[in-house]
Amino acid sequence: MPKNTNLKKVMVIGSGPIIIGQAAEFDYAGTQACKALKEENIEVVLVNSNPATIMTDDHMADKVYIQPLNQEALTYIIEKERPDGLLPTLGGQTGLNLAVELKEAGVLDQYNVKLLGTSLEAIQNAEDREKFKELMHSIGEPIPKSNIVSSMEEGLEFAEKIGFPIIVRPAYTLGGTGGGIANNMEELKKILHSGLMHSRIHQVLLEQSVAGWKEIEYEVMRDGNDTCIIICNMENVDPVGIHTGDSIVVAPCQTLRNEEVHMLRSSAIKIIRALKIEGGCNVQFALNPESMEYVVIEVNPRVSRSSALASKAAGYPIAKIAAKIAIGMYLHEIPNYVTGKTKASFEPTIDYVVTKIPKWPFDKFGYADHTLGTQMKATGEVMAIDRTFESSFLKAVISLEGKDTGLRREDLSKKTDEEIEKMLYICDDQRIFVIAEALRRGITIQSINRITKIDSWFLHKINHIIEIEQRLQNEPFTVELLKEAEEMGFTDVEIQALSNQPISTLDTLRRAHNIYPVYKMVDTCAGEFESQTPYYYSTYEQEDENIISKKEKIIVIGSGPIRIGQGIEFDYCSVHAVWAIEKAGYQSIIINNNPETVSTDFDTAGKLYFEPLYIEDVYNVIRKEMPKGVIVQFGGQTAINLAPKLLKRGVQILGTSVDSIDVAEDRKLFEQLLKELNIPQPKGCAVTHMDEAVKVAEEIGYPVLVRPSYVIGGRAMQVVYSEAELREYVKEATSLSTEHPILIDQYIEGKEVEVDAISDKEDILIPGIMEHIERTGIHSGDSICVYPPQTLSQKVIDTLVLYTQKIAKALQVIGLMNIH
Repeated sequence: MPKNTNLKKVMVIGSGPIIIGQAAEFDYAGTQACKALKEENIEVVLVNSNPATIMTDDHMADKVYIQPLNQEALTYIIEKERPDGLLPTLGGQTGLNLAVELKEAGVLDQYNVKLLGTSLEAIQNAEDREKFKELMHSIGEPIPKSNIVSSMEEGLEFAEKIGFPIIVRPAYTLGGTGGGIANNMEELKKILHSGLMHSRIHQVLLEQSVAGWKEIEYEVMRDGNDTCIIICNMENVDPVGIHTGDSIVVAPCQTLRNEEVHMLRSSAIKIIRALKIEGGCNVQFALNPESMEYVVIEVNPRVSRSSALASKAAGYPIAKIAAKIAIGMYLHEIPNYVTGKTKASFEPTIDYVVTKIPKWPFDKFGYADHTLGTQMKATGEVMAIDRTFESSFLKAVISLEGKDTGLRREDLSKKTDEEIEKMLYICDDQRIFVIAEALRRGITIQSINRITKIDSWFLHKINHIIEIEQRLQNEPFTVELLKEAEEMGFTDVEIQALSNQPISTLDTLRRAHNIYPVYKMVDTCAGEFESQTPYYYSTYEQEDENIISKKEKIIVIGSGPIRIGQGIEFDYCSVHAVWAIEKAGYQSIIINNNPETVSTDFDTAGKLYFEPLYIEDVYNVIRKEMPKGVIVQFGGQTAINLAPKLLKRGVQILGTSVDSIDVAEDRKLFEQLLKELNIPQPKGCAVTHMDEAVKVAEEIGYPVLVRPSYVIGGRAMQVVYSEAELREYVKEATSLSTEHPILIDQYIEGKEVEVDAISDKEDILIPGIMEHIERTGIHSGDSICVYPPQTLSQKVIDTLVLYTQKIAKALQVIGLMNIH
């Protein structure tokens, strides 16, 4: 029972739209909080402006307000609903900033609303740079030499005192917005100008740079009883100087000595106690690799992106427990939901290695600046679990869904040794591939460590992967070698390419010697207690902990990392699919690798496999579970692209058939279908080489719309106005889509309309039609749209409905369909 018995109704603030630095992890946190509060019979009022989230579903909270997240809207809702408490710490920086504004404006006092969880004073002590500095000094915790400035002059004066490099951090911002590292006066002027502009209180912290030190994070929980526990510690593979959201991160820390682990642990607990934070908190340290010297970089007094990673890595539901603490419960009273036998005050134990790799949007923005620094650029992340760093790391690389099936990149193999060494100095999204190439060229680990400041331990591990590559290329192919490569996380495609063996040889050896993965359980206690939550990862070992149910099961394939064009809305669909499957009496199983989402929460599906969405890994799960069928239509393009490969292996795809998906995605087939149905379409053609493209564009007449087939989010879609532009496009696009042609269409300027429909092959339901406010040529994901349509005549609507019915029937759609 909550200690605070006056709480009958609580308001939860969500985090609003997804932006870089604040993604689906807050949907996950908010959803957990709503569940936790309802378990304690508290009425929940939720405010959020993002419709693509599970938390804004009507059964998540008792009342849901889809309203702008500003002081005015919240004041109105508080006046109307009269909640007893407000929980802001699960809505990211947005939630925290709003709580501060409501408190300062006197709204909370006026309506007698208690701020739950971490107090306003604690939030300010952690967020306000000056107060944080004073507090750290008072408890004797080291922080970098720094100064808070609110004008350009003060900033330049301080720089003259301490020298460069200097880190610029604006107060009350997210994902390092407006900040950066300055190496000289010119750079400092530029970054200071942007930092002062972005800060809510026109205040910027300048501090001595500890770039090159190790960056370590501790995820800590504390309750009102002053019980503190460490959920897990995490180590950034990249040194300080790269935003932790853009860093490769491993949990638990791999390169720290025992005394360093305990020194930082004690410091993290001392800090959370001094701040009097009630709930979850993330402490970031910089540790000098040459000595025991460390400094505290920053503290997030709320659930953050790192909390979502720590939650999934340790199997400990941080947001859920934080919500229980906020209403006055103590850690020793709250059950551990994974084991069901222990309490939440037990520290999780990890007997595996977790690797997180960021997902960057550079495939969409080829011309963008790929270098990484203190401002976050990643849109999402993938996480992988295995027993060793090498295999966990390779699994994560494969999960990114690029073209990489390992650490080899063709373009890098063509560069000279000198060029590769130069590239090591650049910190960008392909650095790990450059490091792997440098190791192949015989550049020493010492040199790479000196240039990149990445710990030699990680470089040795990457070198192990390179050694296996070389053995596969040079040694006779044996069962032992195949086993070693599989254990290290190599994909079949990579093994085949390196060893020049046909896939049939691999298959024969695998069957004869039973070389298949087993599945281990994530149980928070390293197997000490039995776990009740089926949350699994694959590994090549002997003992299989997987409990296969006798019940009929259905697998849902998730959508992987969040990227532009494939966001949280697919996770929303996957979660709903899982709920519907359970309701229909089947066991639901989800395969996904995104730590930020509700779908990978330990209690969403009947069973969770944290695996790459790569054909081999997905098929291994299917082989093990023998489901009634697999659903691919909620995992975005990721899952759709897996459908034909699964069908080839004899897997039953539920919903719209793979042939129908093919007709809809393949340009020529779709054109024929529309002709037969007598439905008009823009003049267009699919082409496979340059001369054909030029000829087709001439025939259609410029401007033309060009794009590759089989893509999502209009990646590489462009309106082209001349032959020169077209030639440039085709040259670049060929590297984008290997087995699929480029589509060239007449560009029609007009009104863009979308129809969404659901069909069961016989009946078709159209929930509505959306009208875009911008003209055609602006991607629907970037376009403002209204629902229902405002300017369409009844005749147009009737025609749209007729066409939708014809297409759905012809394609025999079972499930969702969207037509532009």
